[in-house]
Amino acid sequence: NEEGLYYALDLGGTNFRVLRVQLGGKDGGIISQEFAEVSIPPNLMVGTSDALFDYIAAELGKFVAQENQPPARQRELGFTFSFPVMQTSIASGNLIKWTKGFSIDDAVGQDIVAELTEAIQRQGLDMHVTALVNDTVGTLAGGRYENNNVIAAIILGTGTNAAYVERAQAIPKWHGPLPNSGEMVINMEWGNFRSSHLPLTEYDYALDAESLNPGEQIFEKIISGMYLGDIVRRVLCKMAEEAFFFGDDVPPKLRVPFMLRTPDMSAMHHDSSADLNVVGSKLKNIFEISDTSLQVRKVVVEICNIVATRGARLSAAGILGILKKLGKDTMSDGEGQKSVIAMDGGLYEHYTEYSKCLENTLKELVGEDVSESIIIEHSNDGSGIGAALLAASHSQVDG
Repeated sequence: NEEGLYYALDLGGTNFRVLRVQLGGKDGGIISQEFAEVSIPPNLMVGTSDALFDYIAAELGKFVAQENQPPARQRELGFTFSFPVMQTSIASGNLIKWTKGFSIDDAVGQDIVAELTEAIQRQGLDMHVTALVNDTVGTLAGGRYENNNVIAAIILGTGTNAAYVERAQAIPKWHGPLPNSGEMVINMEWGNFRSSHLPLTEYDYALDAESLNPGEQIFEKIISGMYLGDIVRRVLCKMAEEAFFFGDDVPPKLRVPFMLRTPDMSAMHHDSSADLNVVGSKLKNIFEISDTSLQVRKVVVEICNIVATRGARLSAAGILGILKKLGKDTMSDGEGQKSVIAMDGGLYEHYTEYSKCLENTLKELVGEDVSESIIIEHSNDGSGIGAALLAASHSQVDG
């Protein structure tokens, strides 16, 4: 039933997005949406809280200034913040820790909404944050708005996370009054999953040890976009050191962490030319390795394939875990009931071999029959729209 103009700010990785969404109520749905995407300068990802939020608020101000008509009331904002938070209310939550390459010490433990609100005030913007939303929860809300059969949302981008709808009785740690619907959303923070059963290699242990957050986000470090390219680089580096894979000397750039980004790995993996010239030019441009033989290029593609396949199969296993928890991994009597999983994130969207492998693995895990009732839907920027919807549903005013 929500109507009116709402904003959303989506901070989740190396970019953030600002959205303006016009909602038309029950019959109108989403009338229009506009957005701008801004990349965050790397120095702000490891600087101070004020510097980061002042930058974000300034960009938000520029976006708001493009509005056609002056607002009749204070603008309301849904804030998607895709980092682990101890959420204390619909519009407040304290940052537990940074992930995905951020490390701003003075923000840890702080109420992230208060930090943003103060920056908005310093910009002289008349805006109120009405909802703090994790990106998986936003994607779930955006997906559910369009389709009632959405049961879970998965993000596979720079980092990874999942959220799903759970029966309230099945949540042992919840002690408050039960919601009227009898259901609650669980934000799993599954990137932090670790288990002795995970197939970790020496490359994963080394990557983890040298990361900004050693010992944390282990599942994320083997399946998400920030790390896949670096795992490939580490394997190639070992081959150069121990098997002279690129000649007598180890190319110096091969030793530089994160030199190989996942989009470049993806481009090499998808190279369909006869002489694999995409692979050749990537090796030359990124690592200054020239004159590679076709045989070497083929091995590079195979390593990309191994690393991507492992990541995709493990992410499918995570989805199976959710389906099992909900009892949706077997055939039920209620034929025709679909289970829809809303998927978002650049890794899923752009790395075709990864997403194909994920979908095939899920089919293999649940079996042909059940797989027909499970639908993976790409929910493009669902989290931003979901945040605007949640801001609207918790609006302080009507219309």
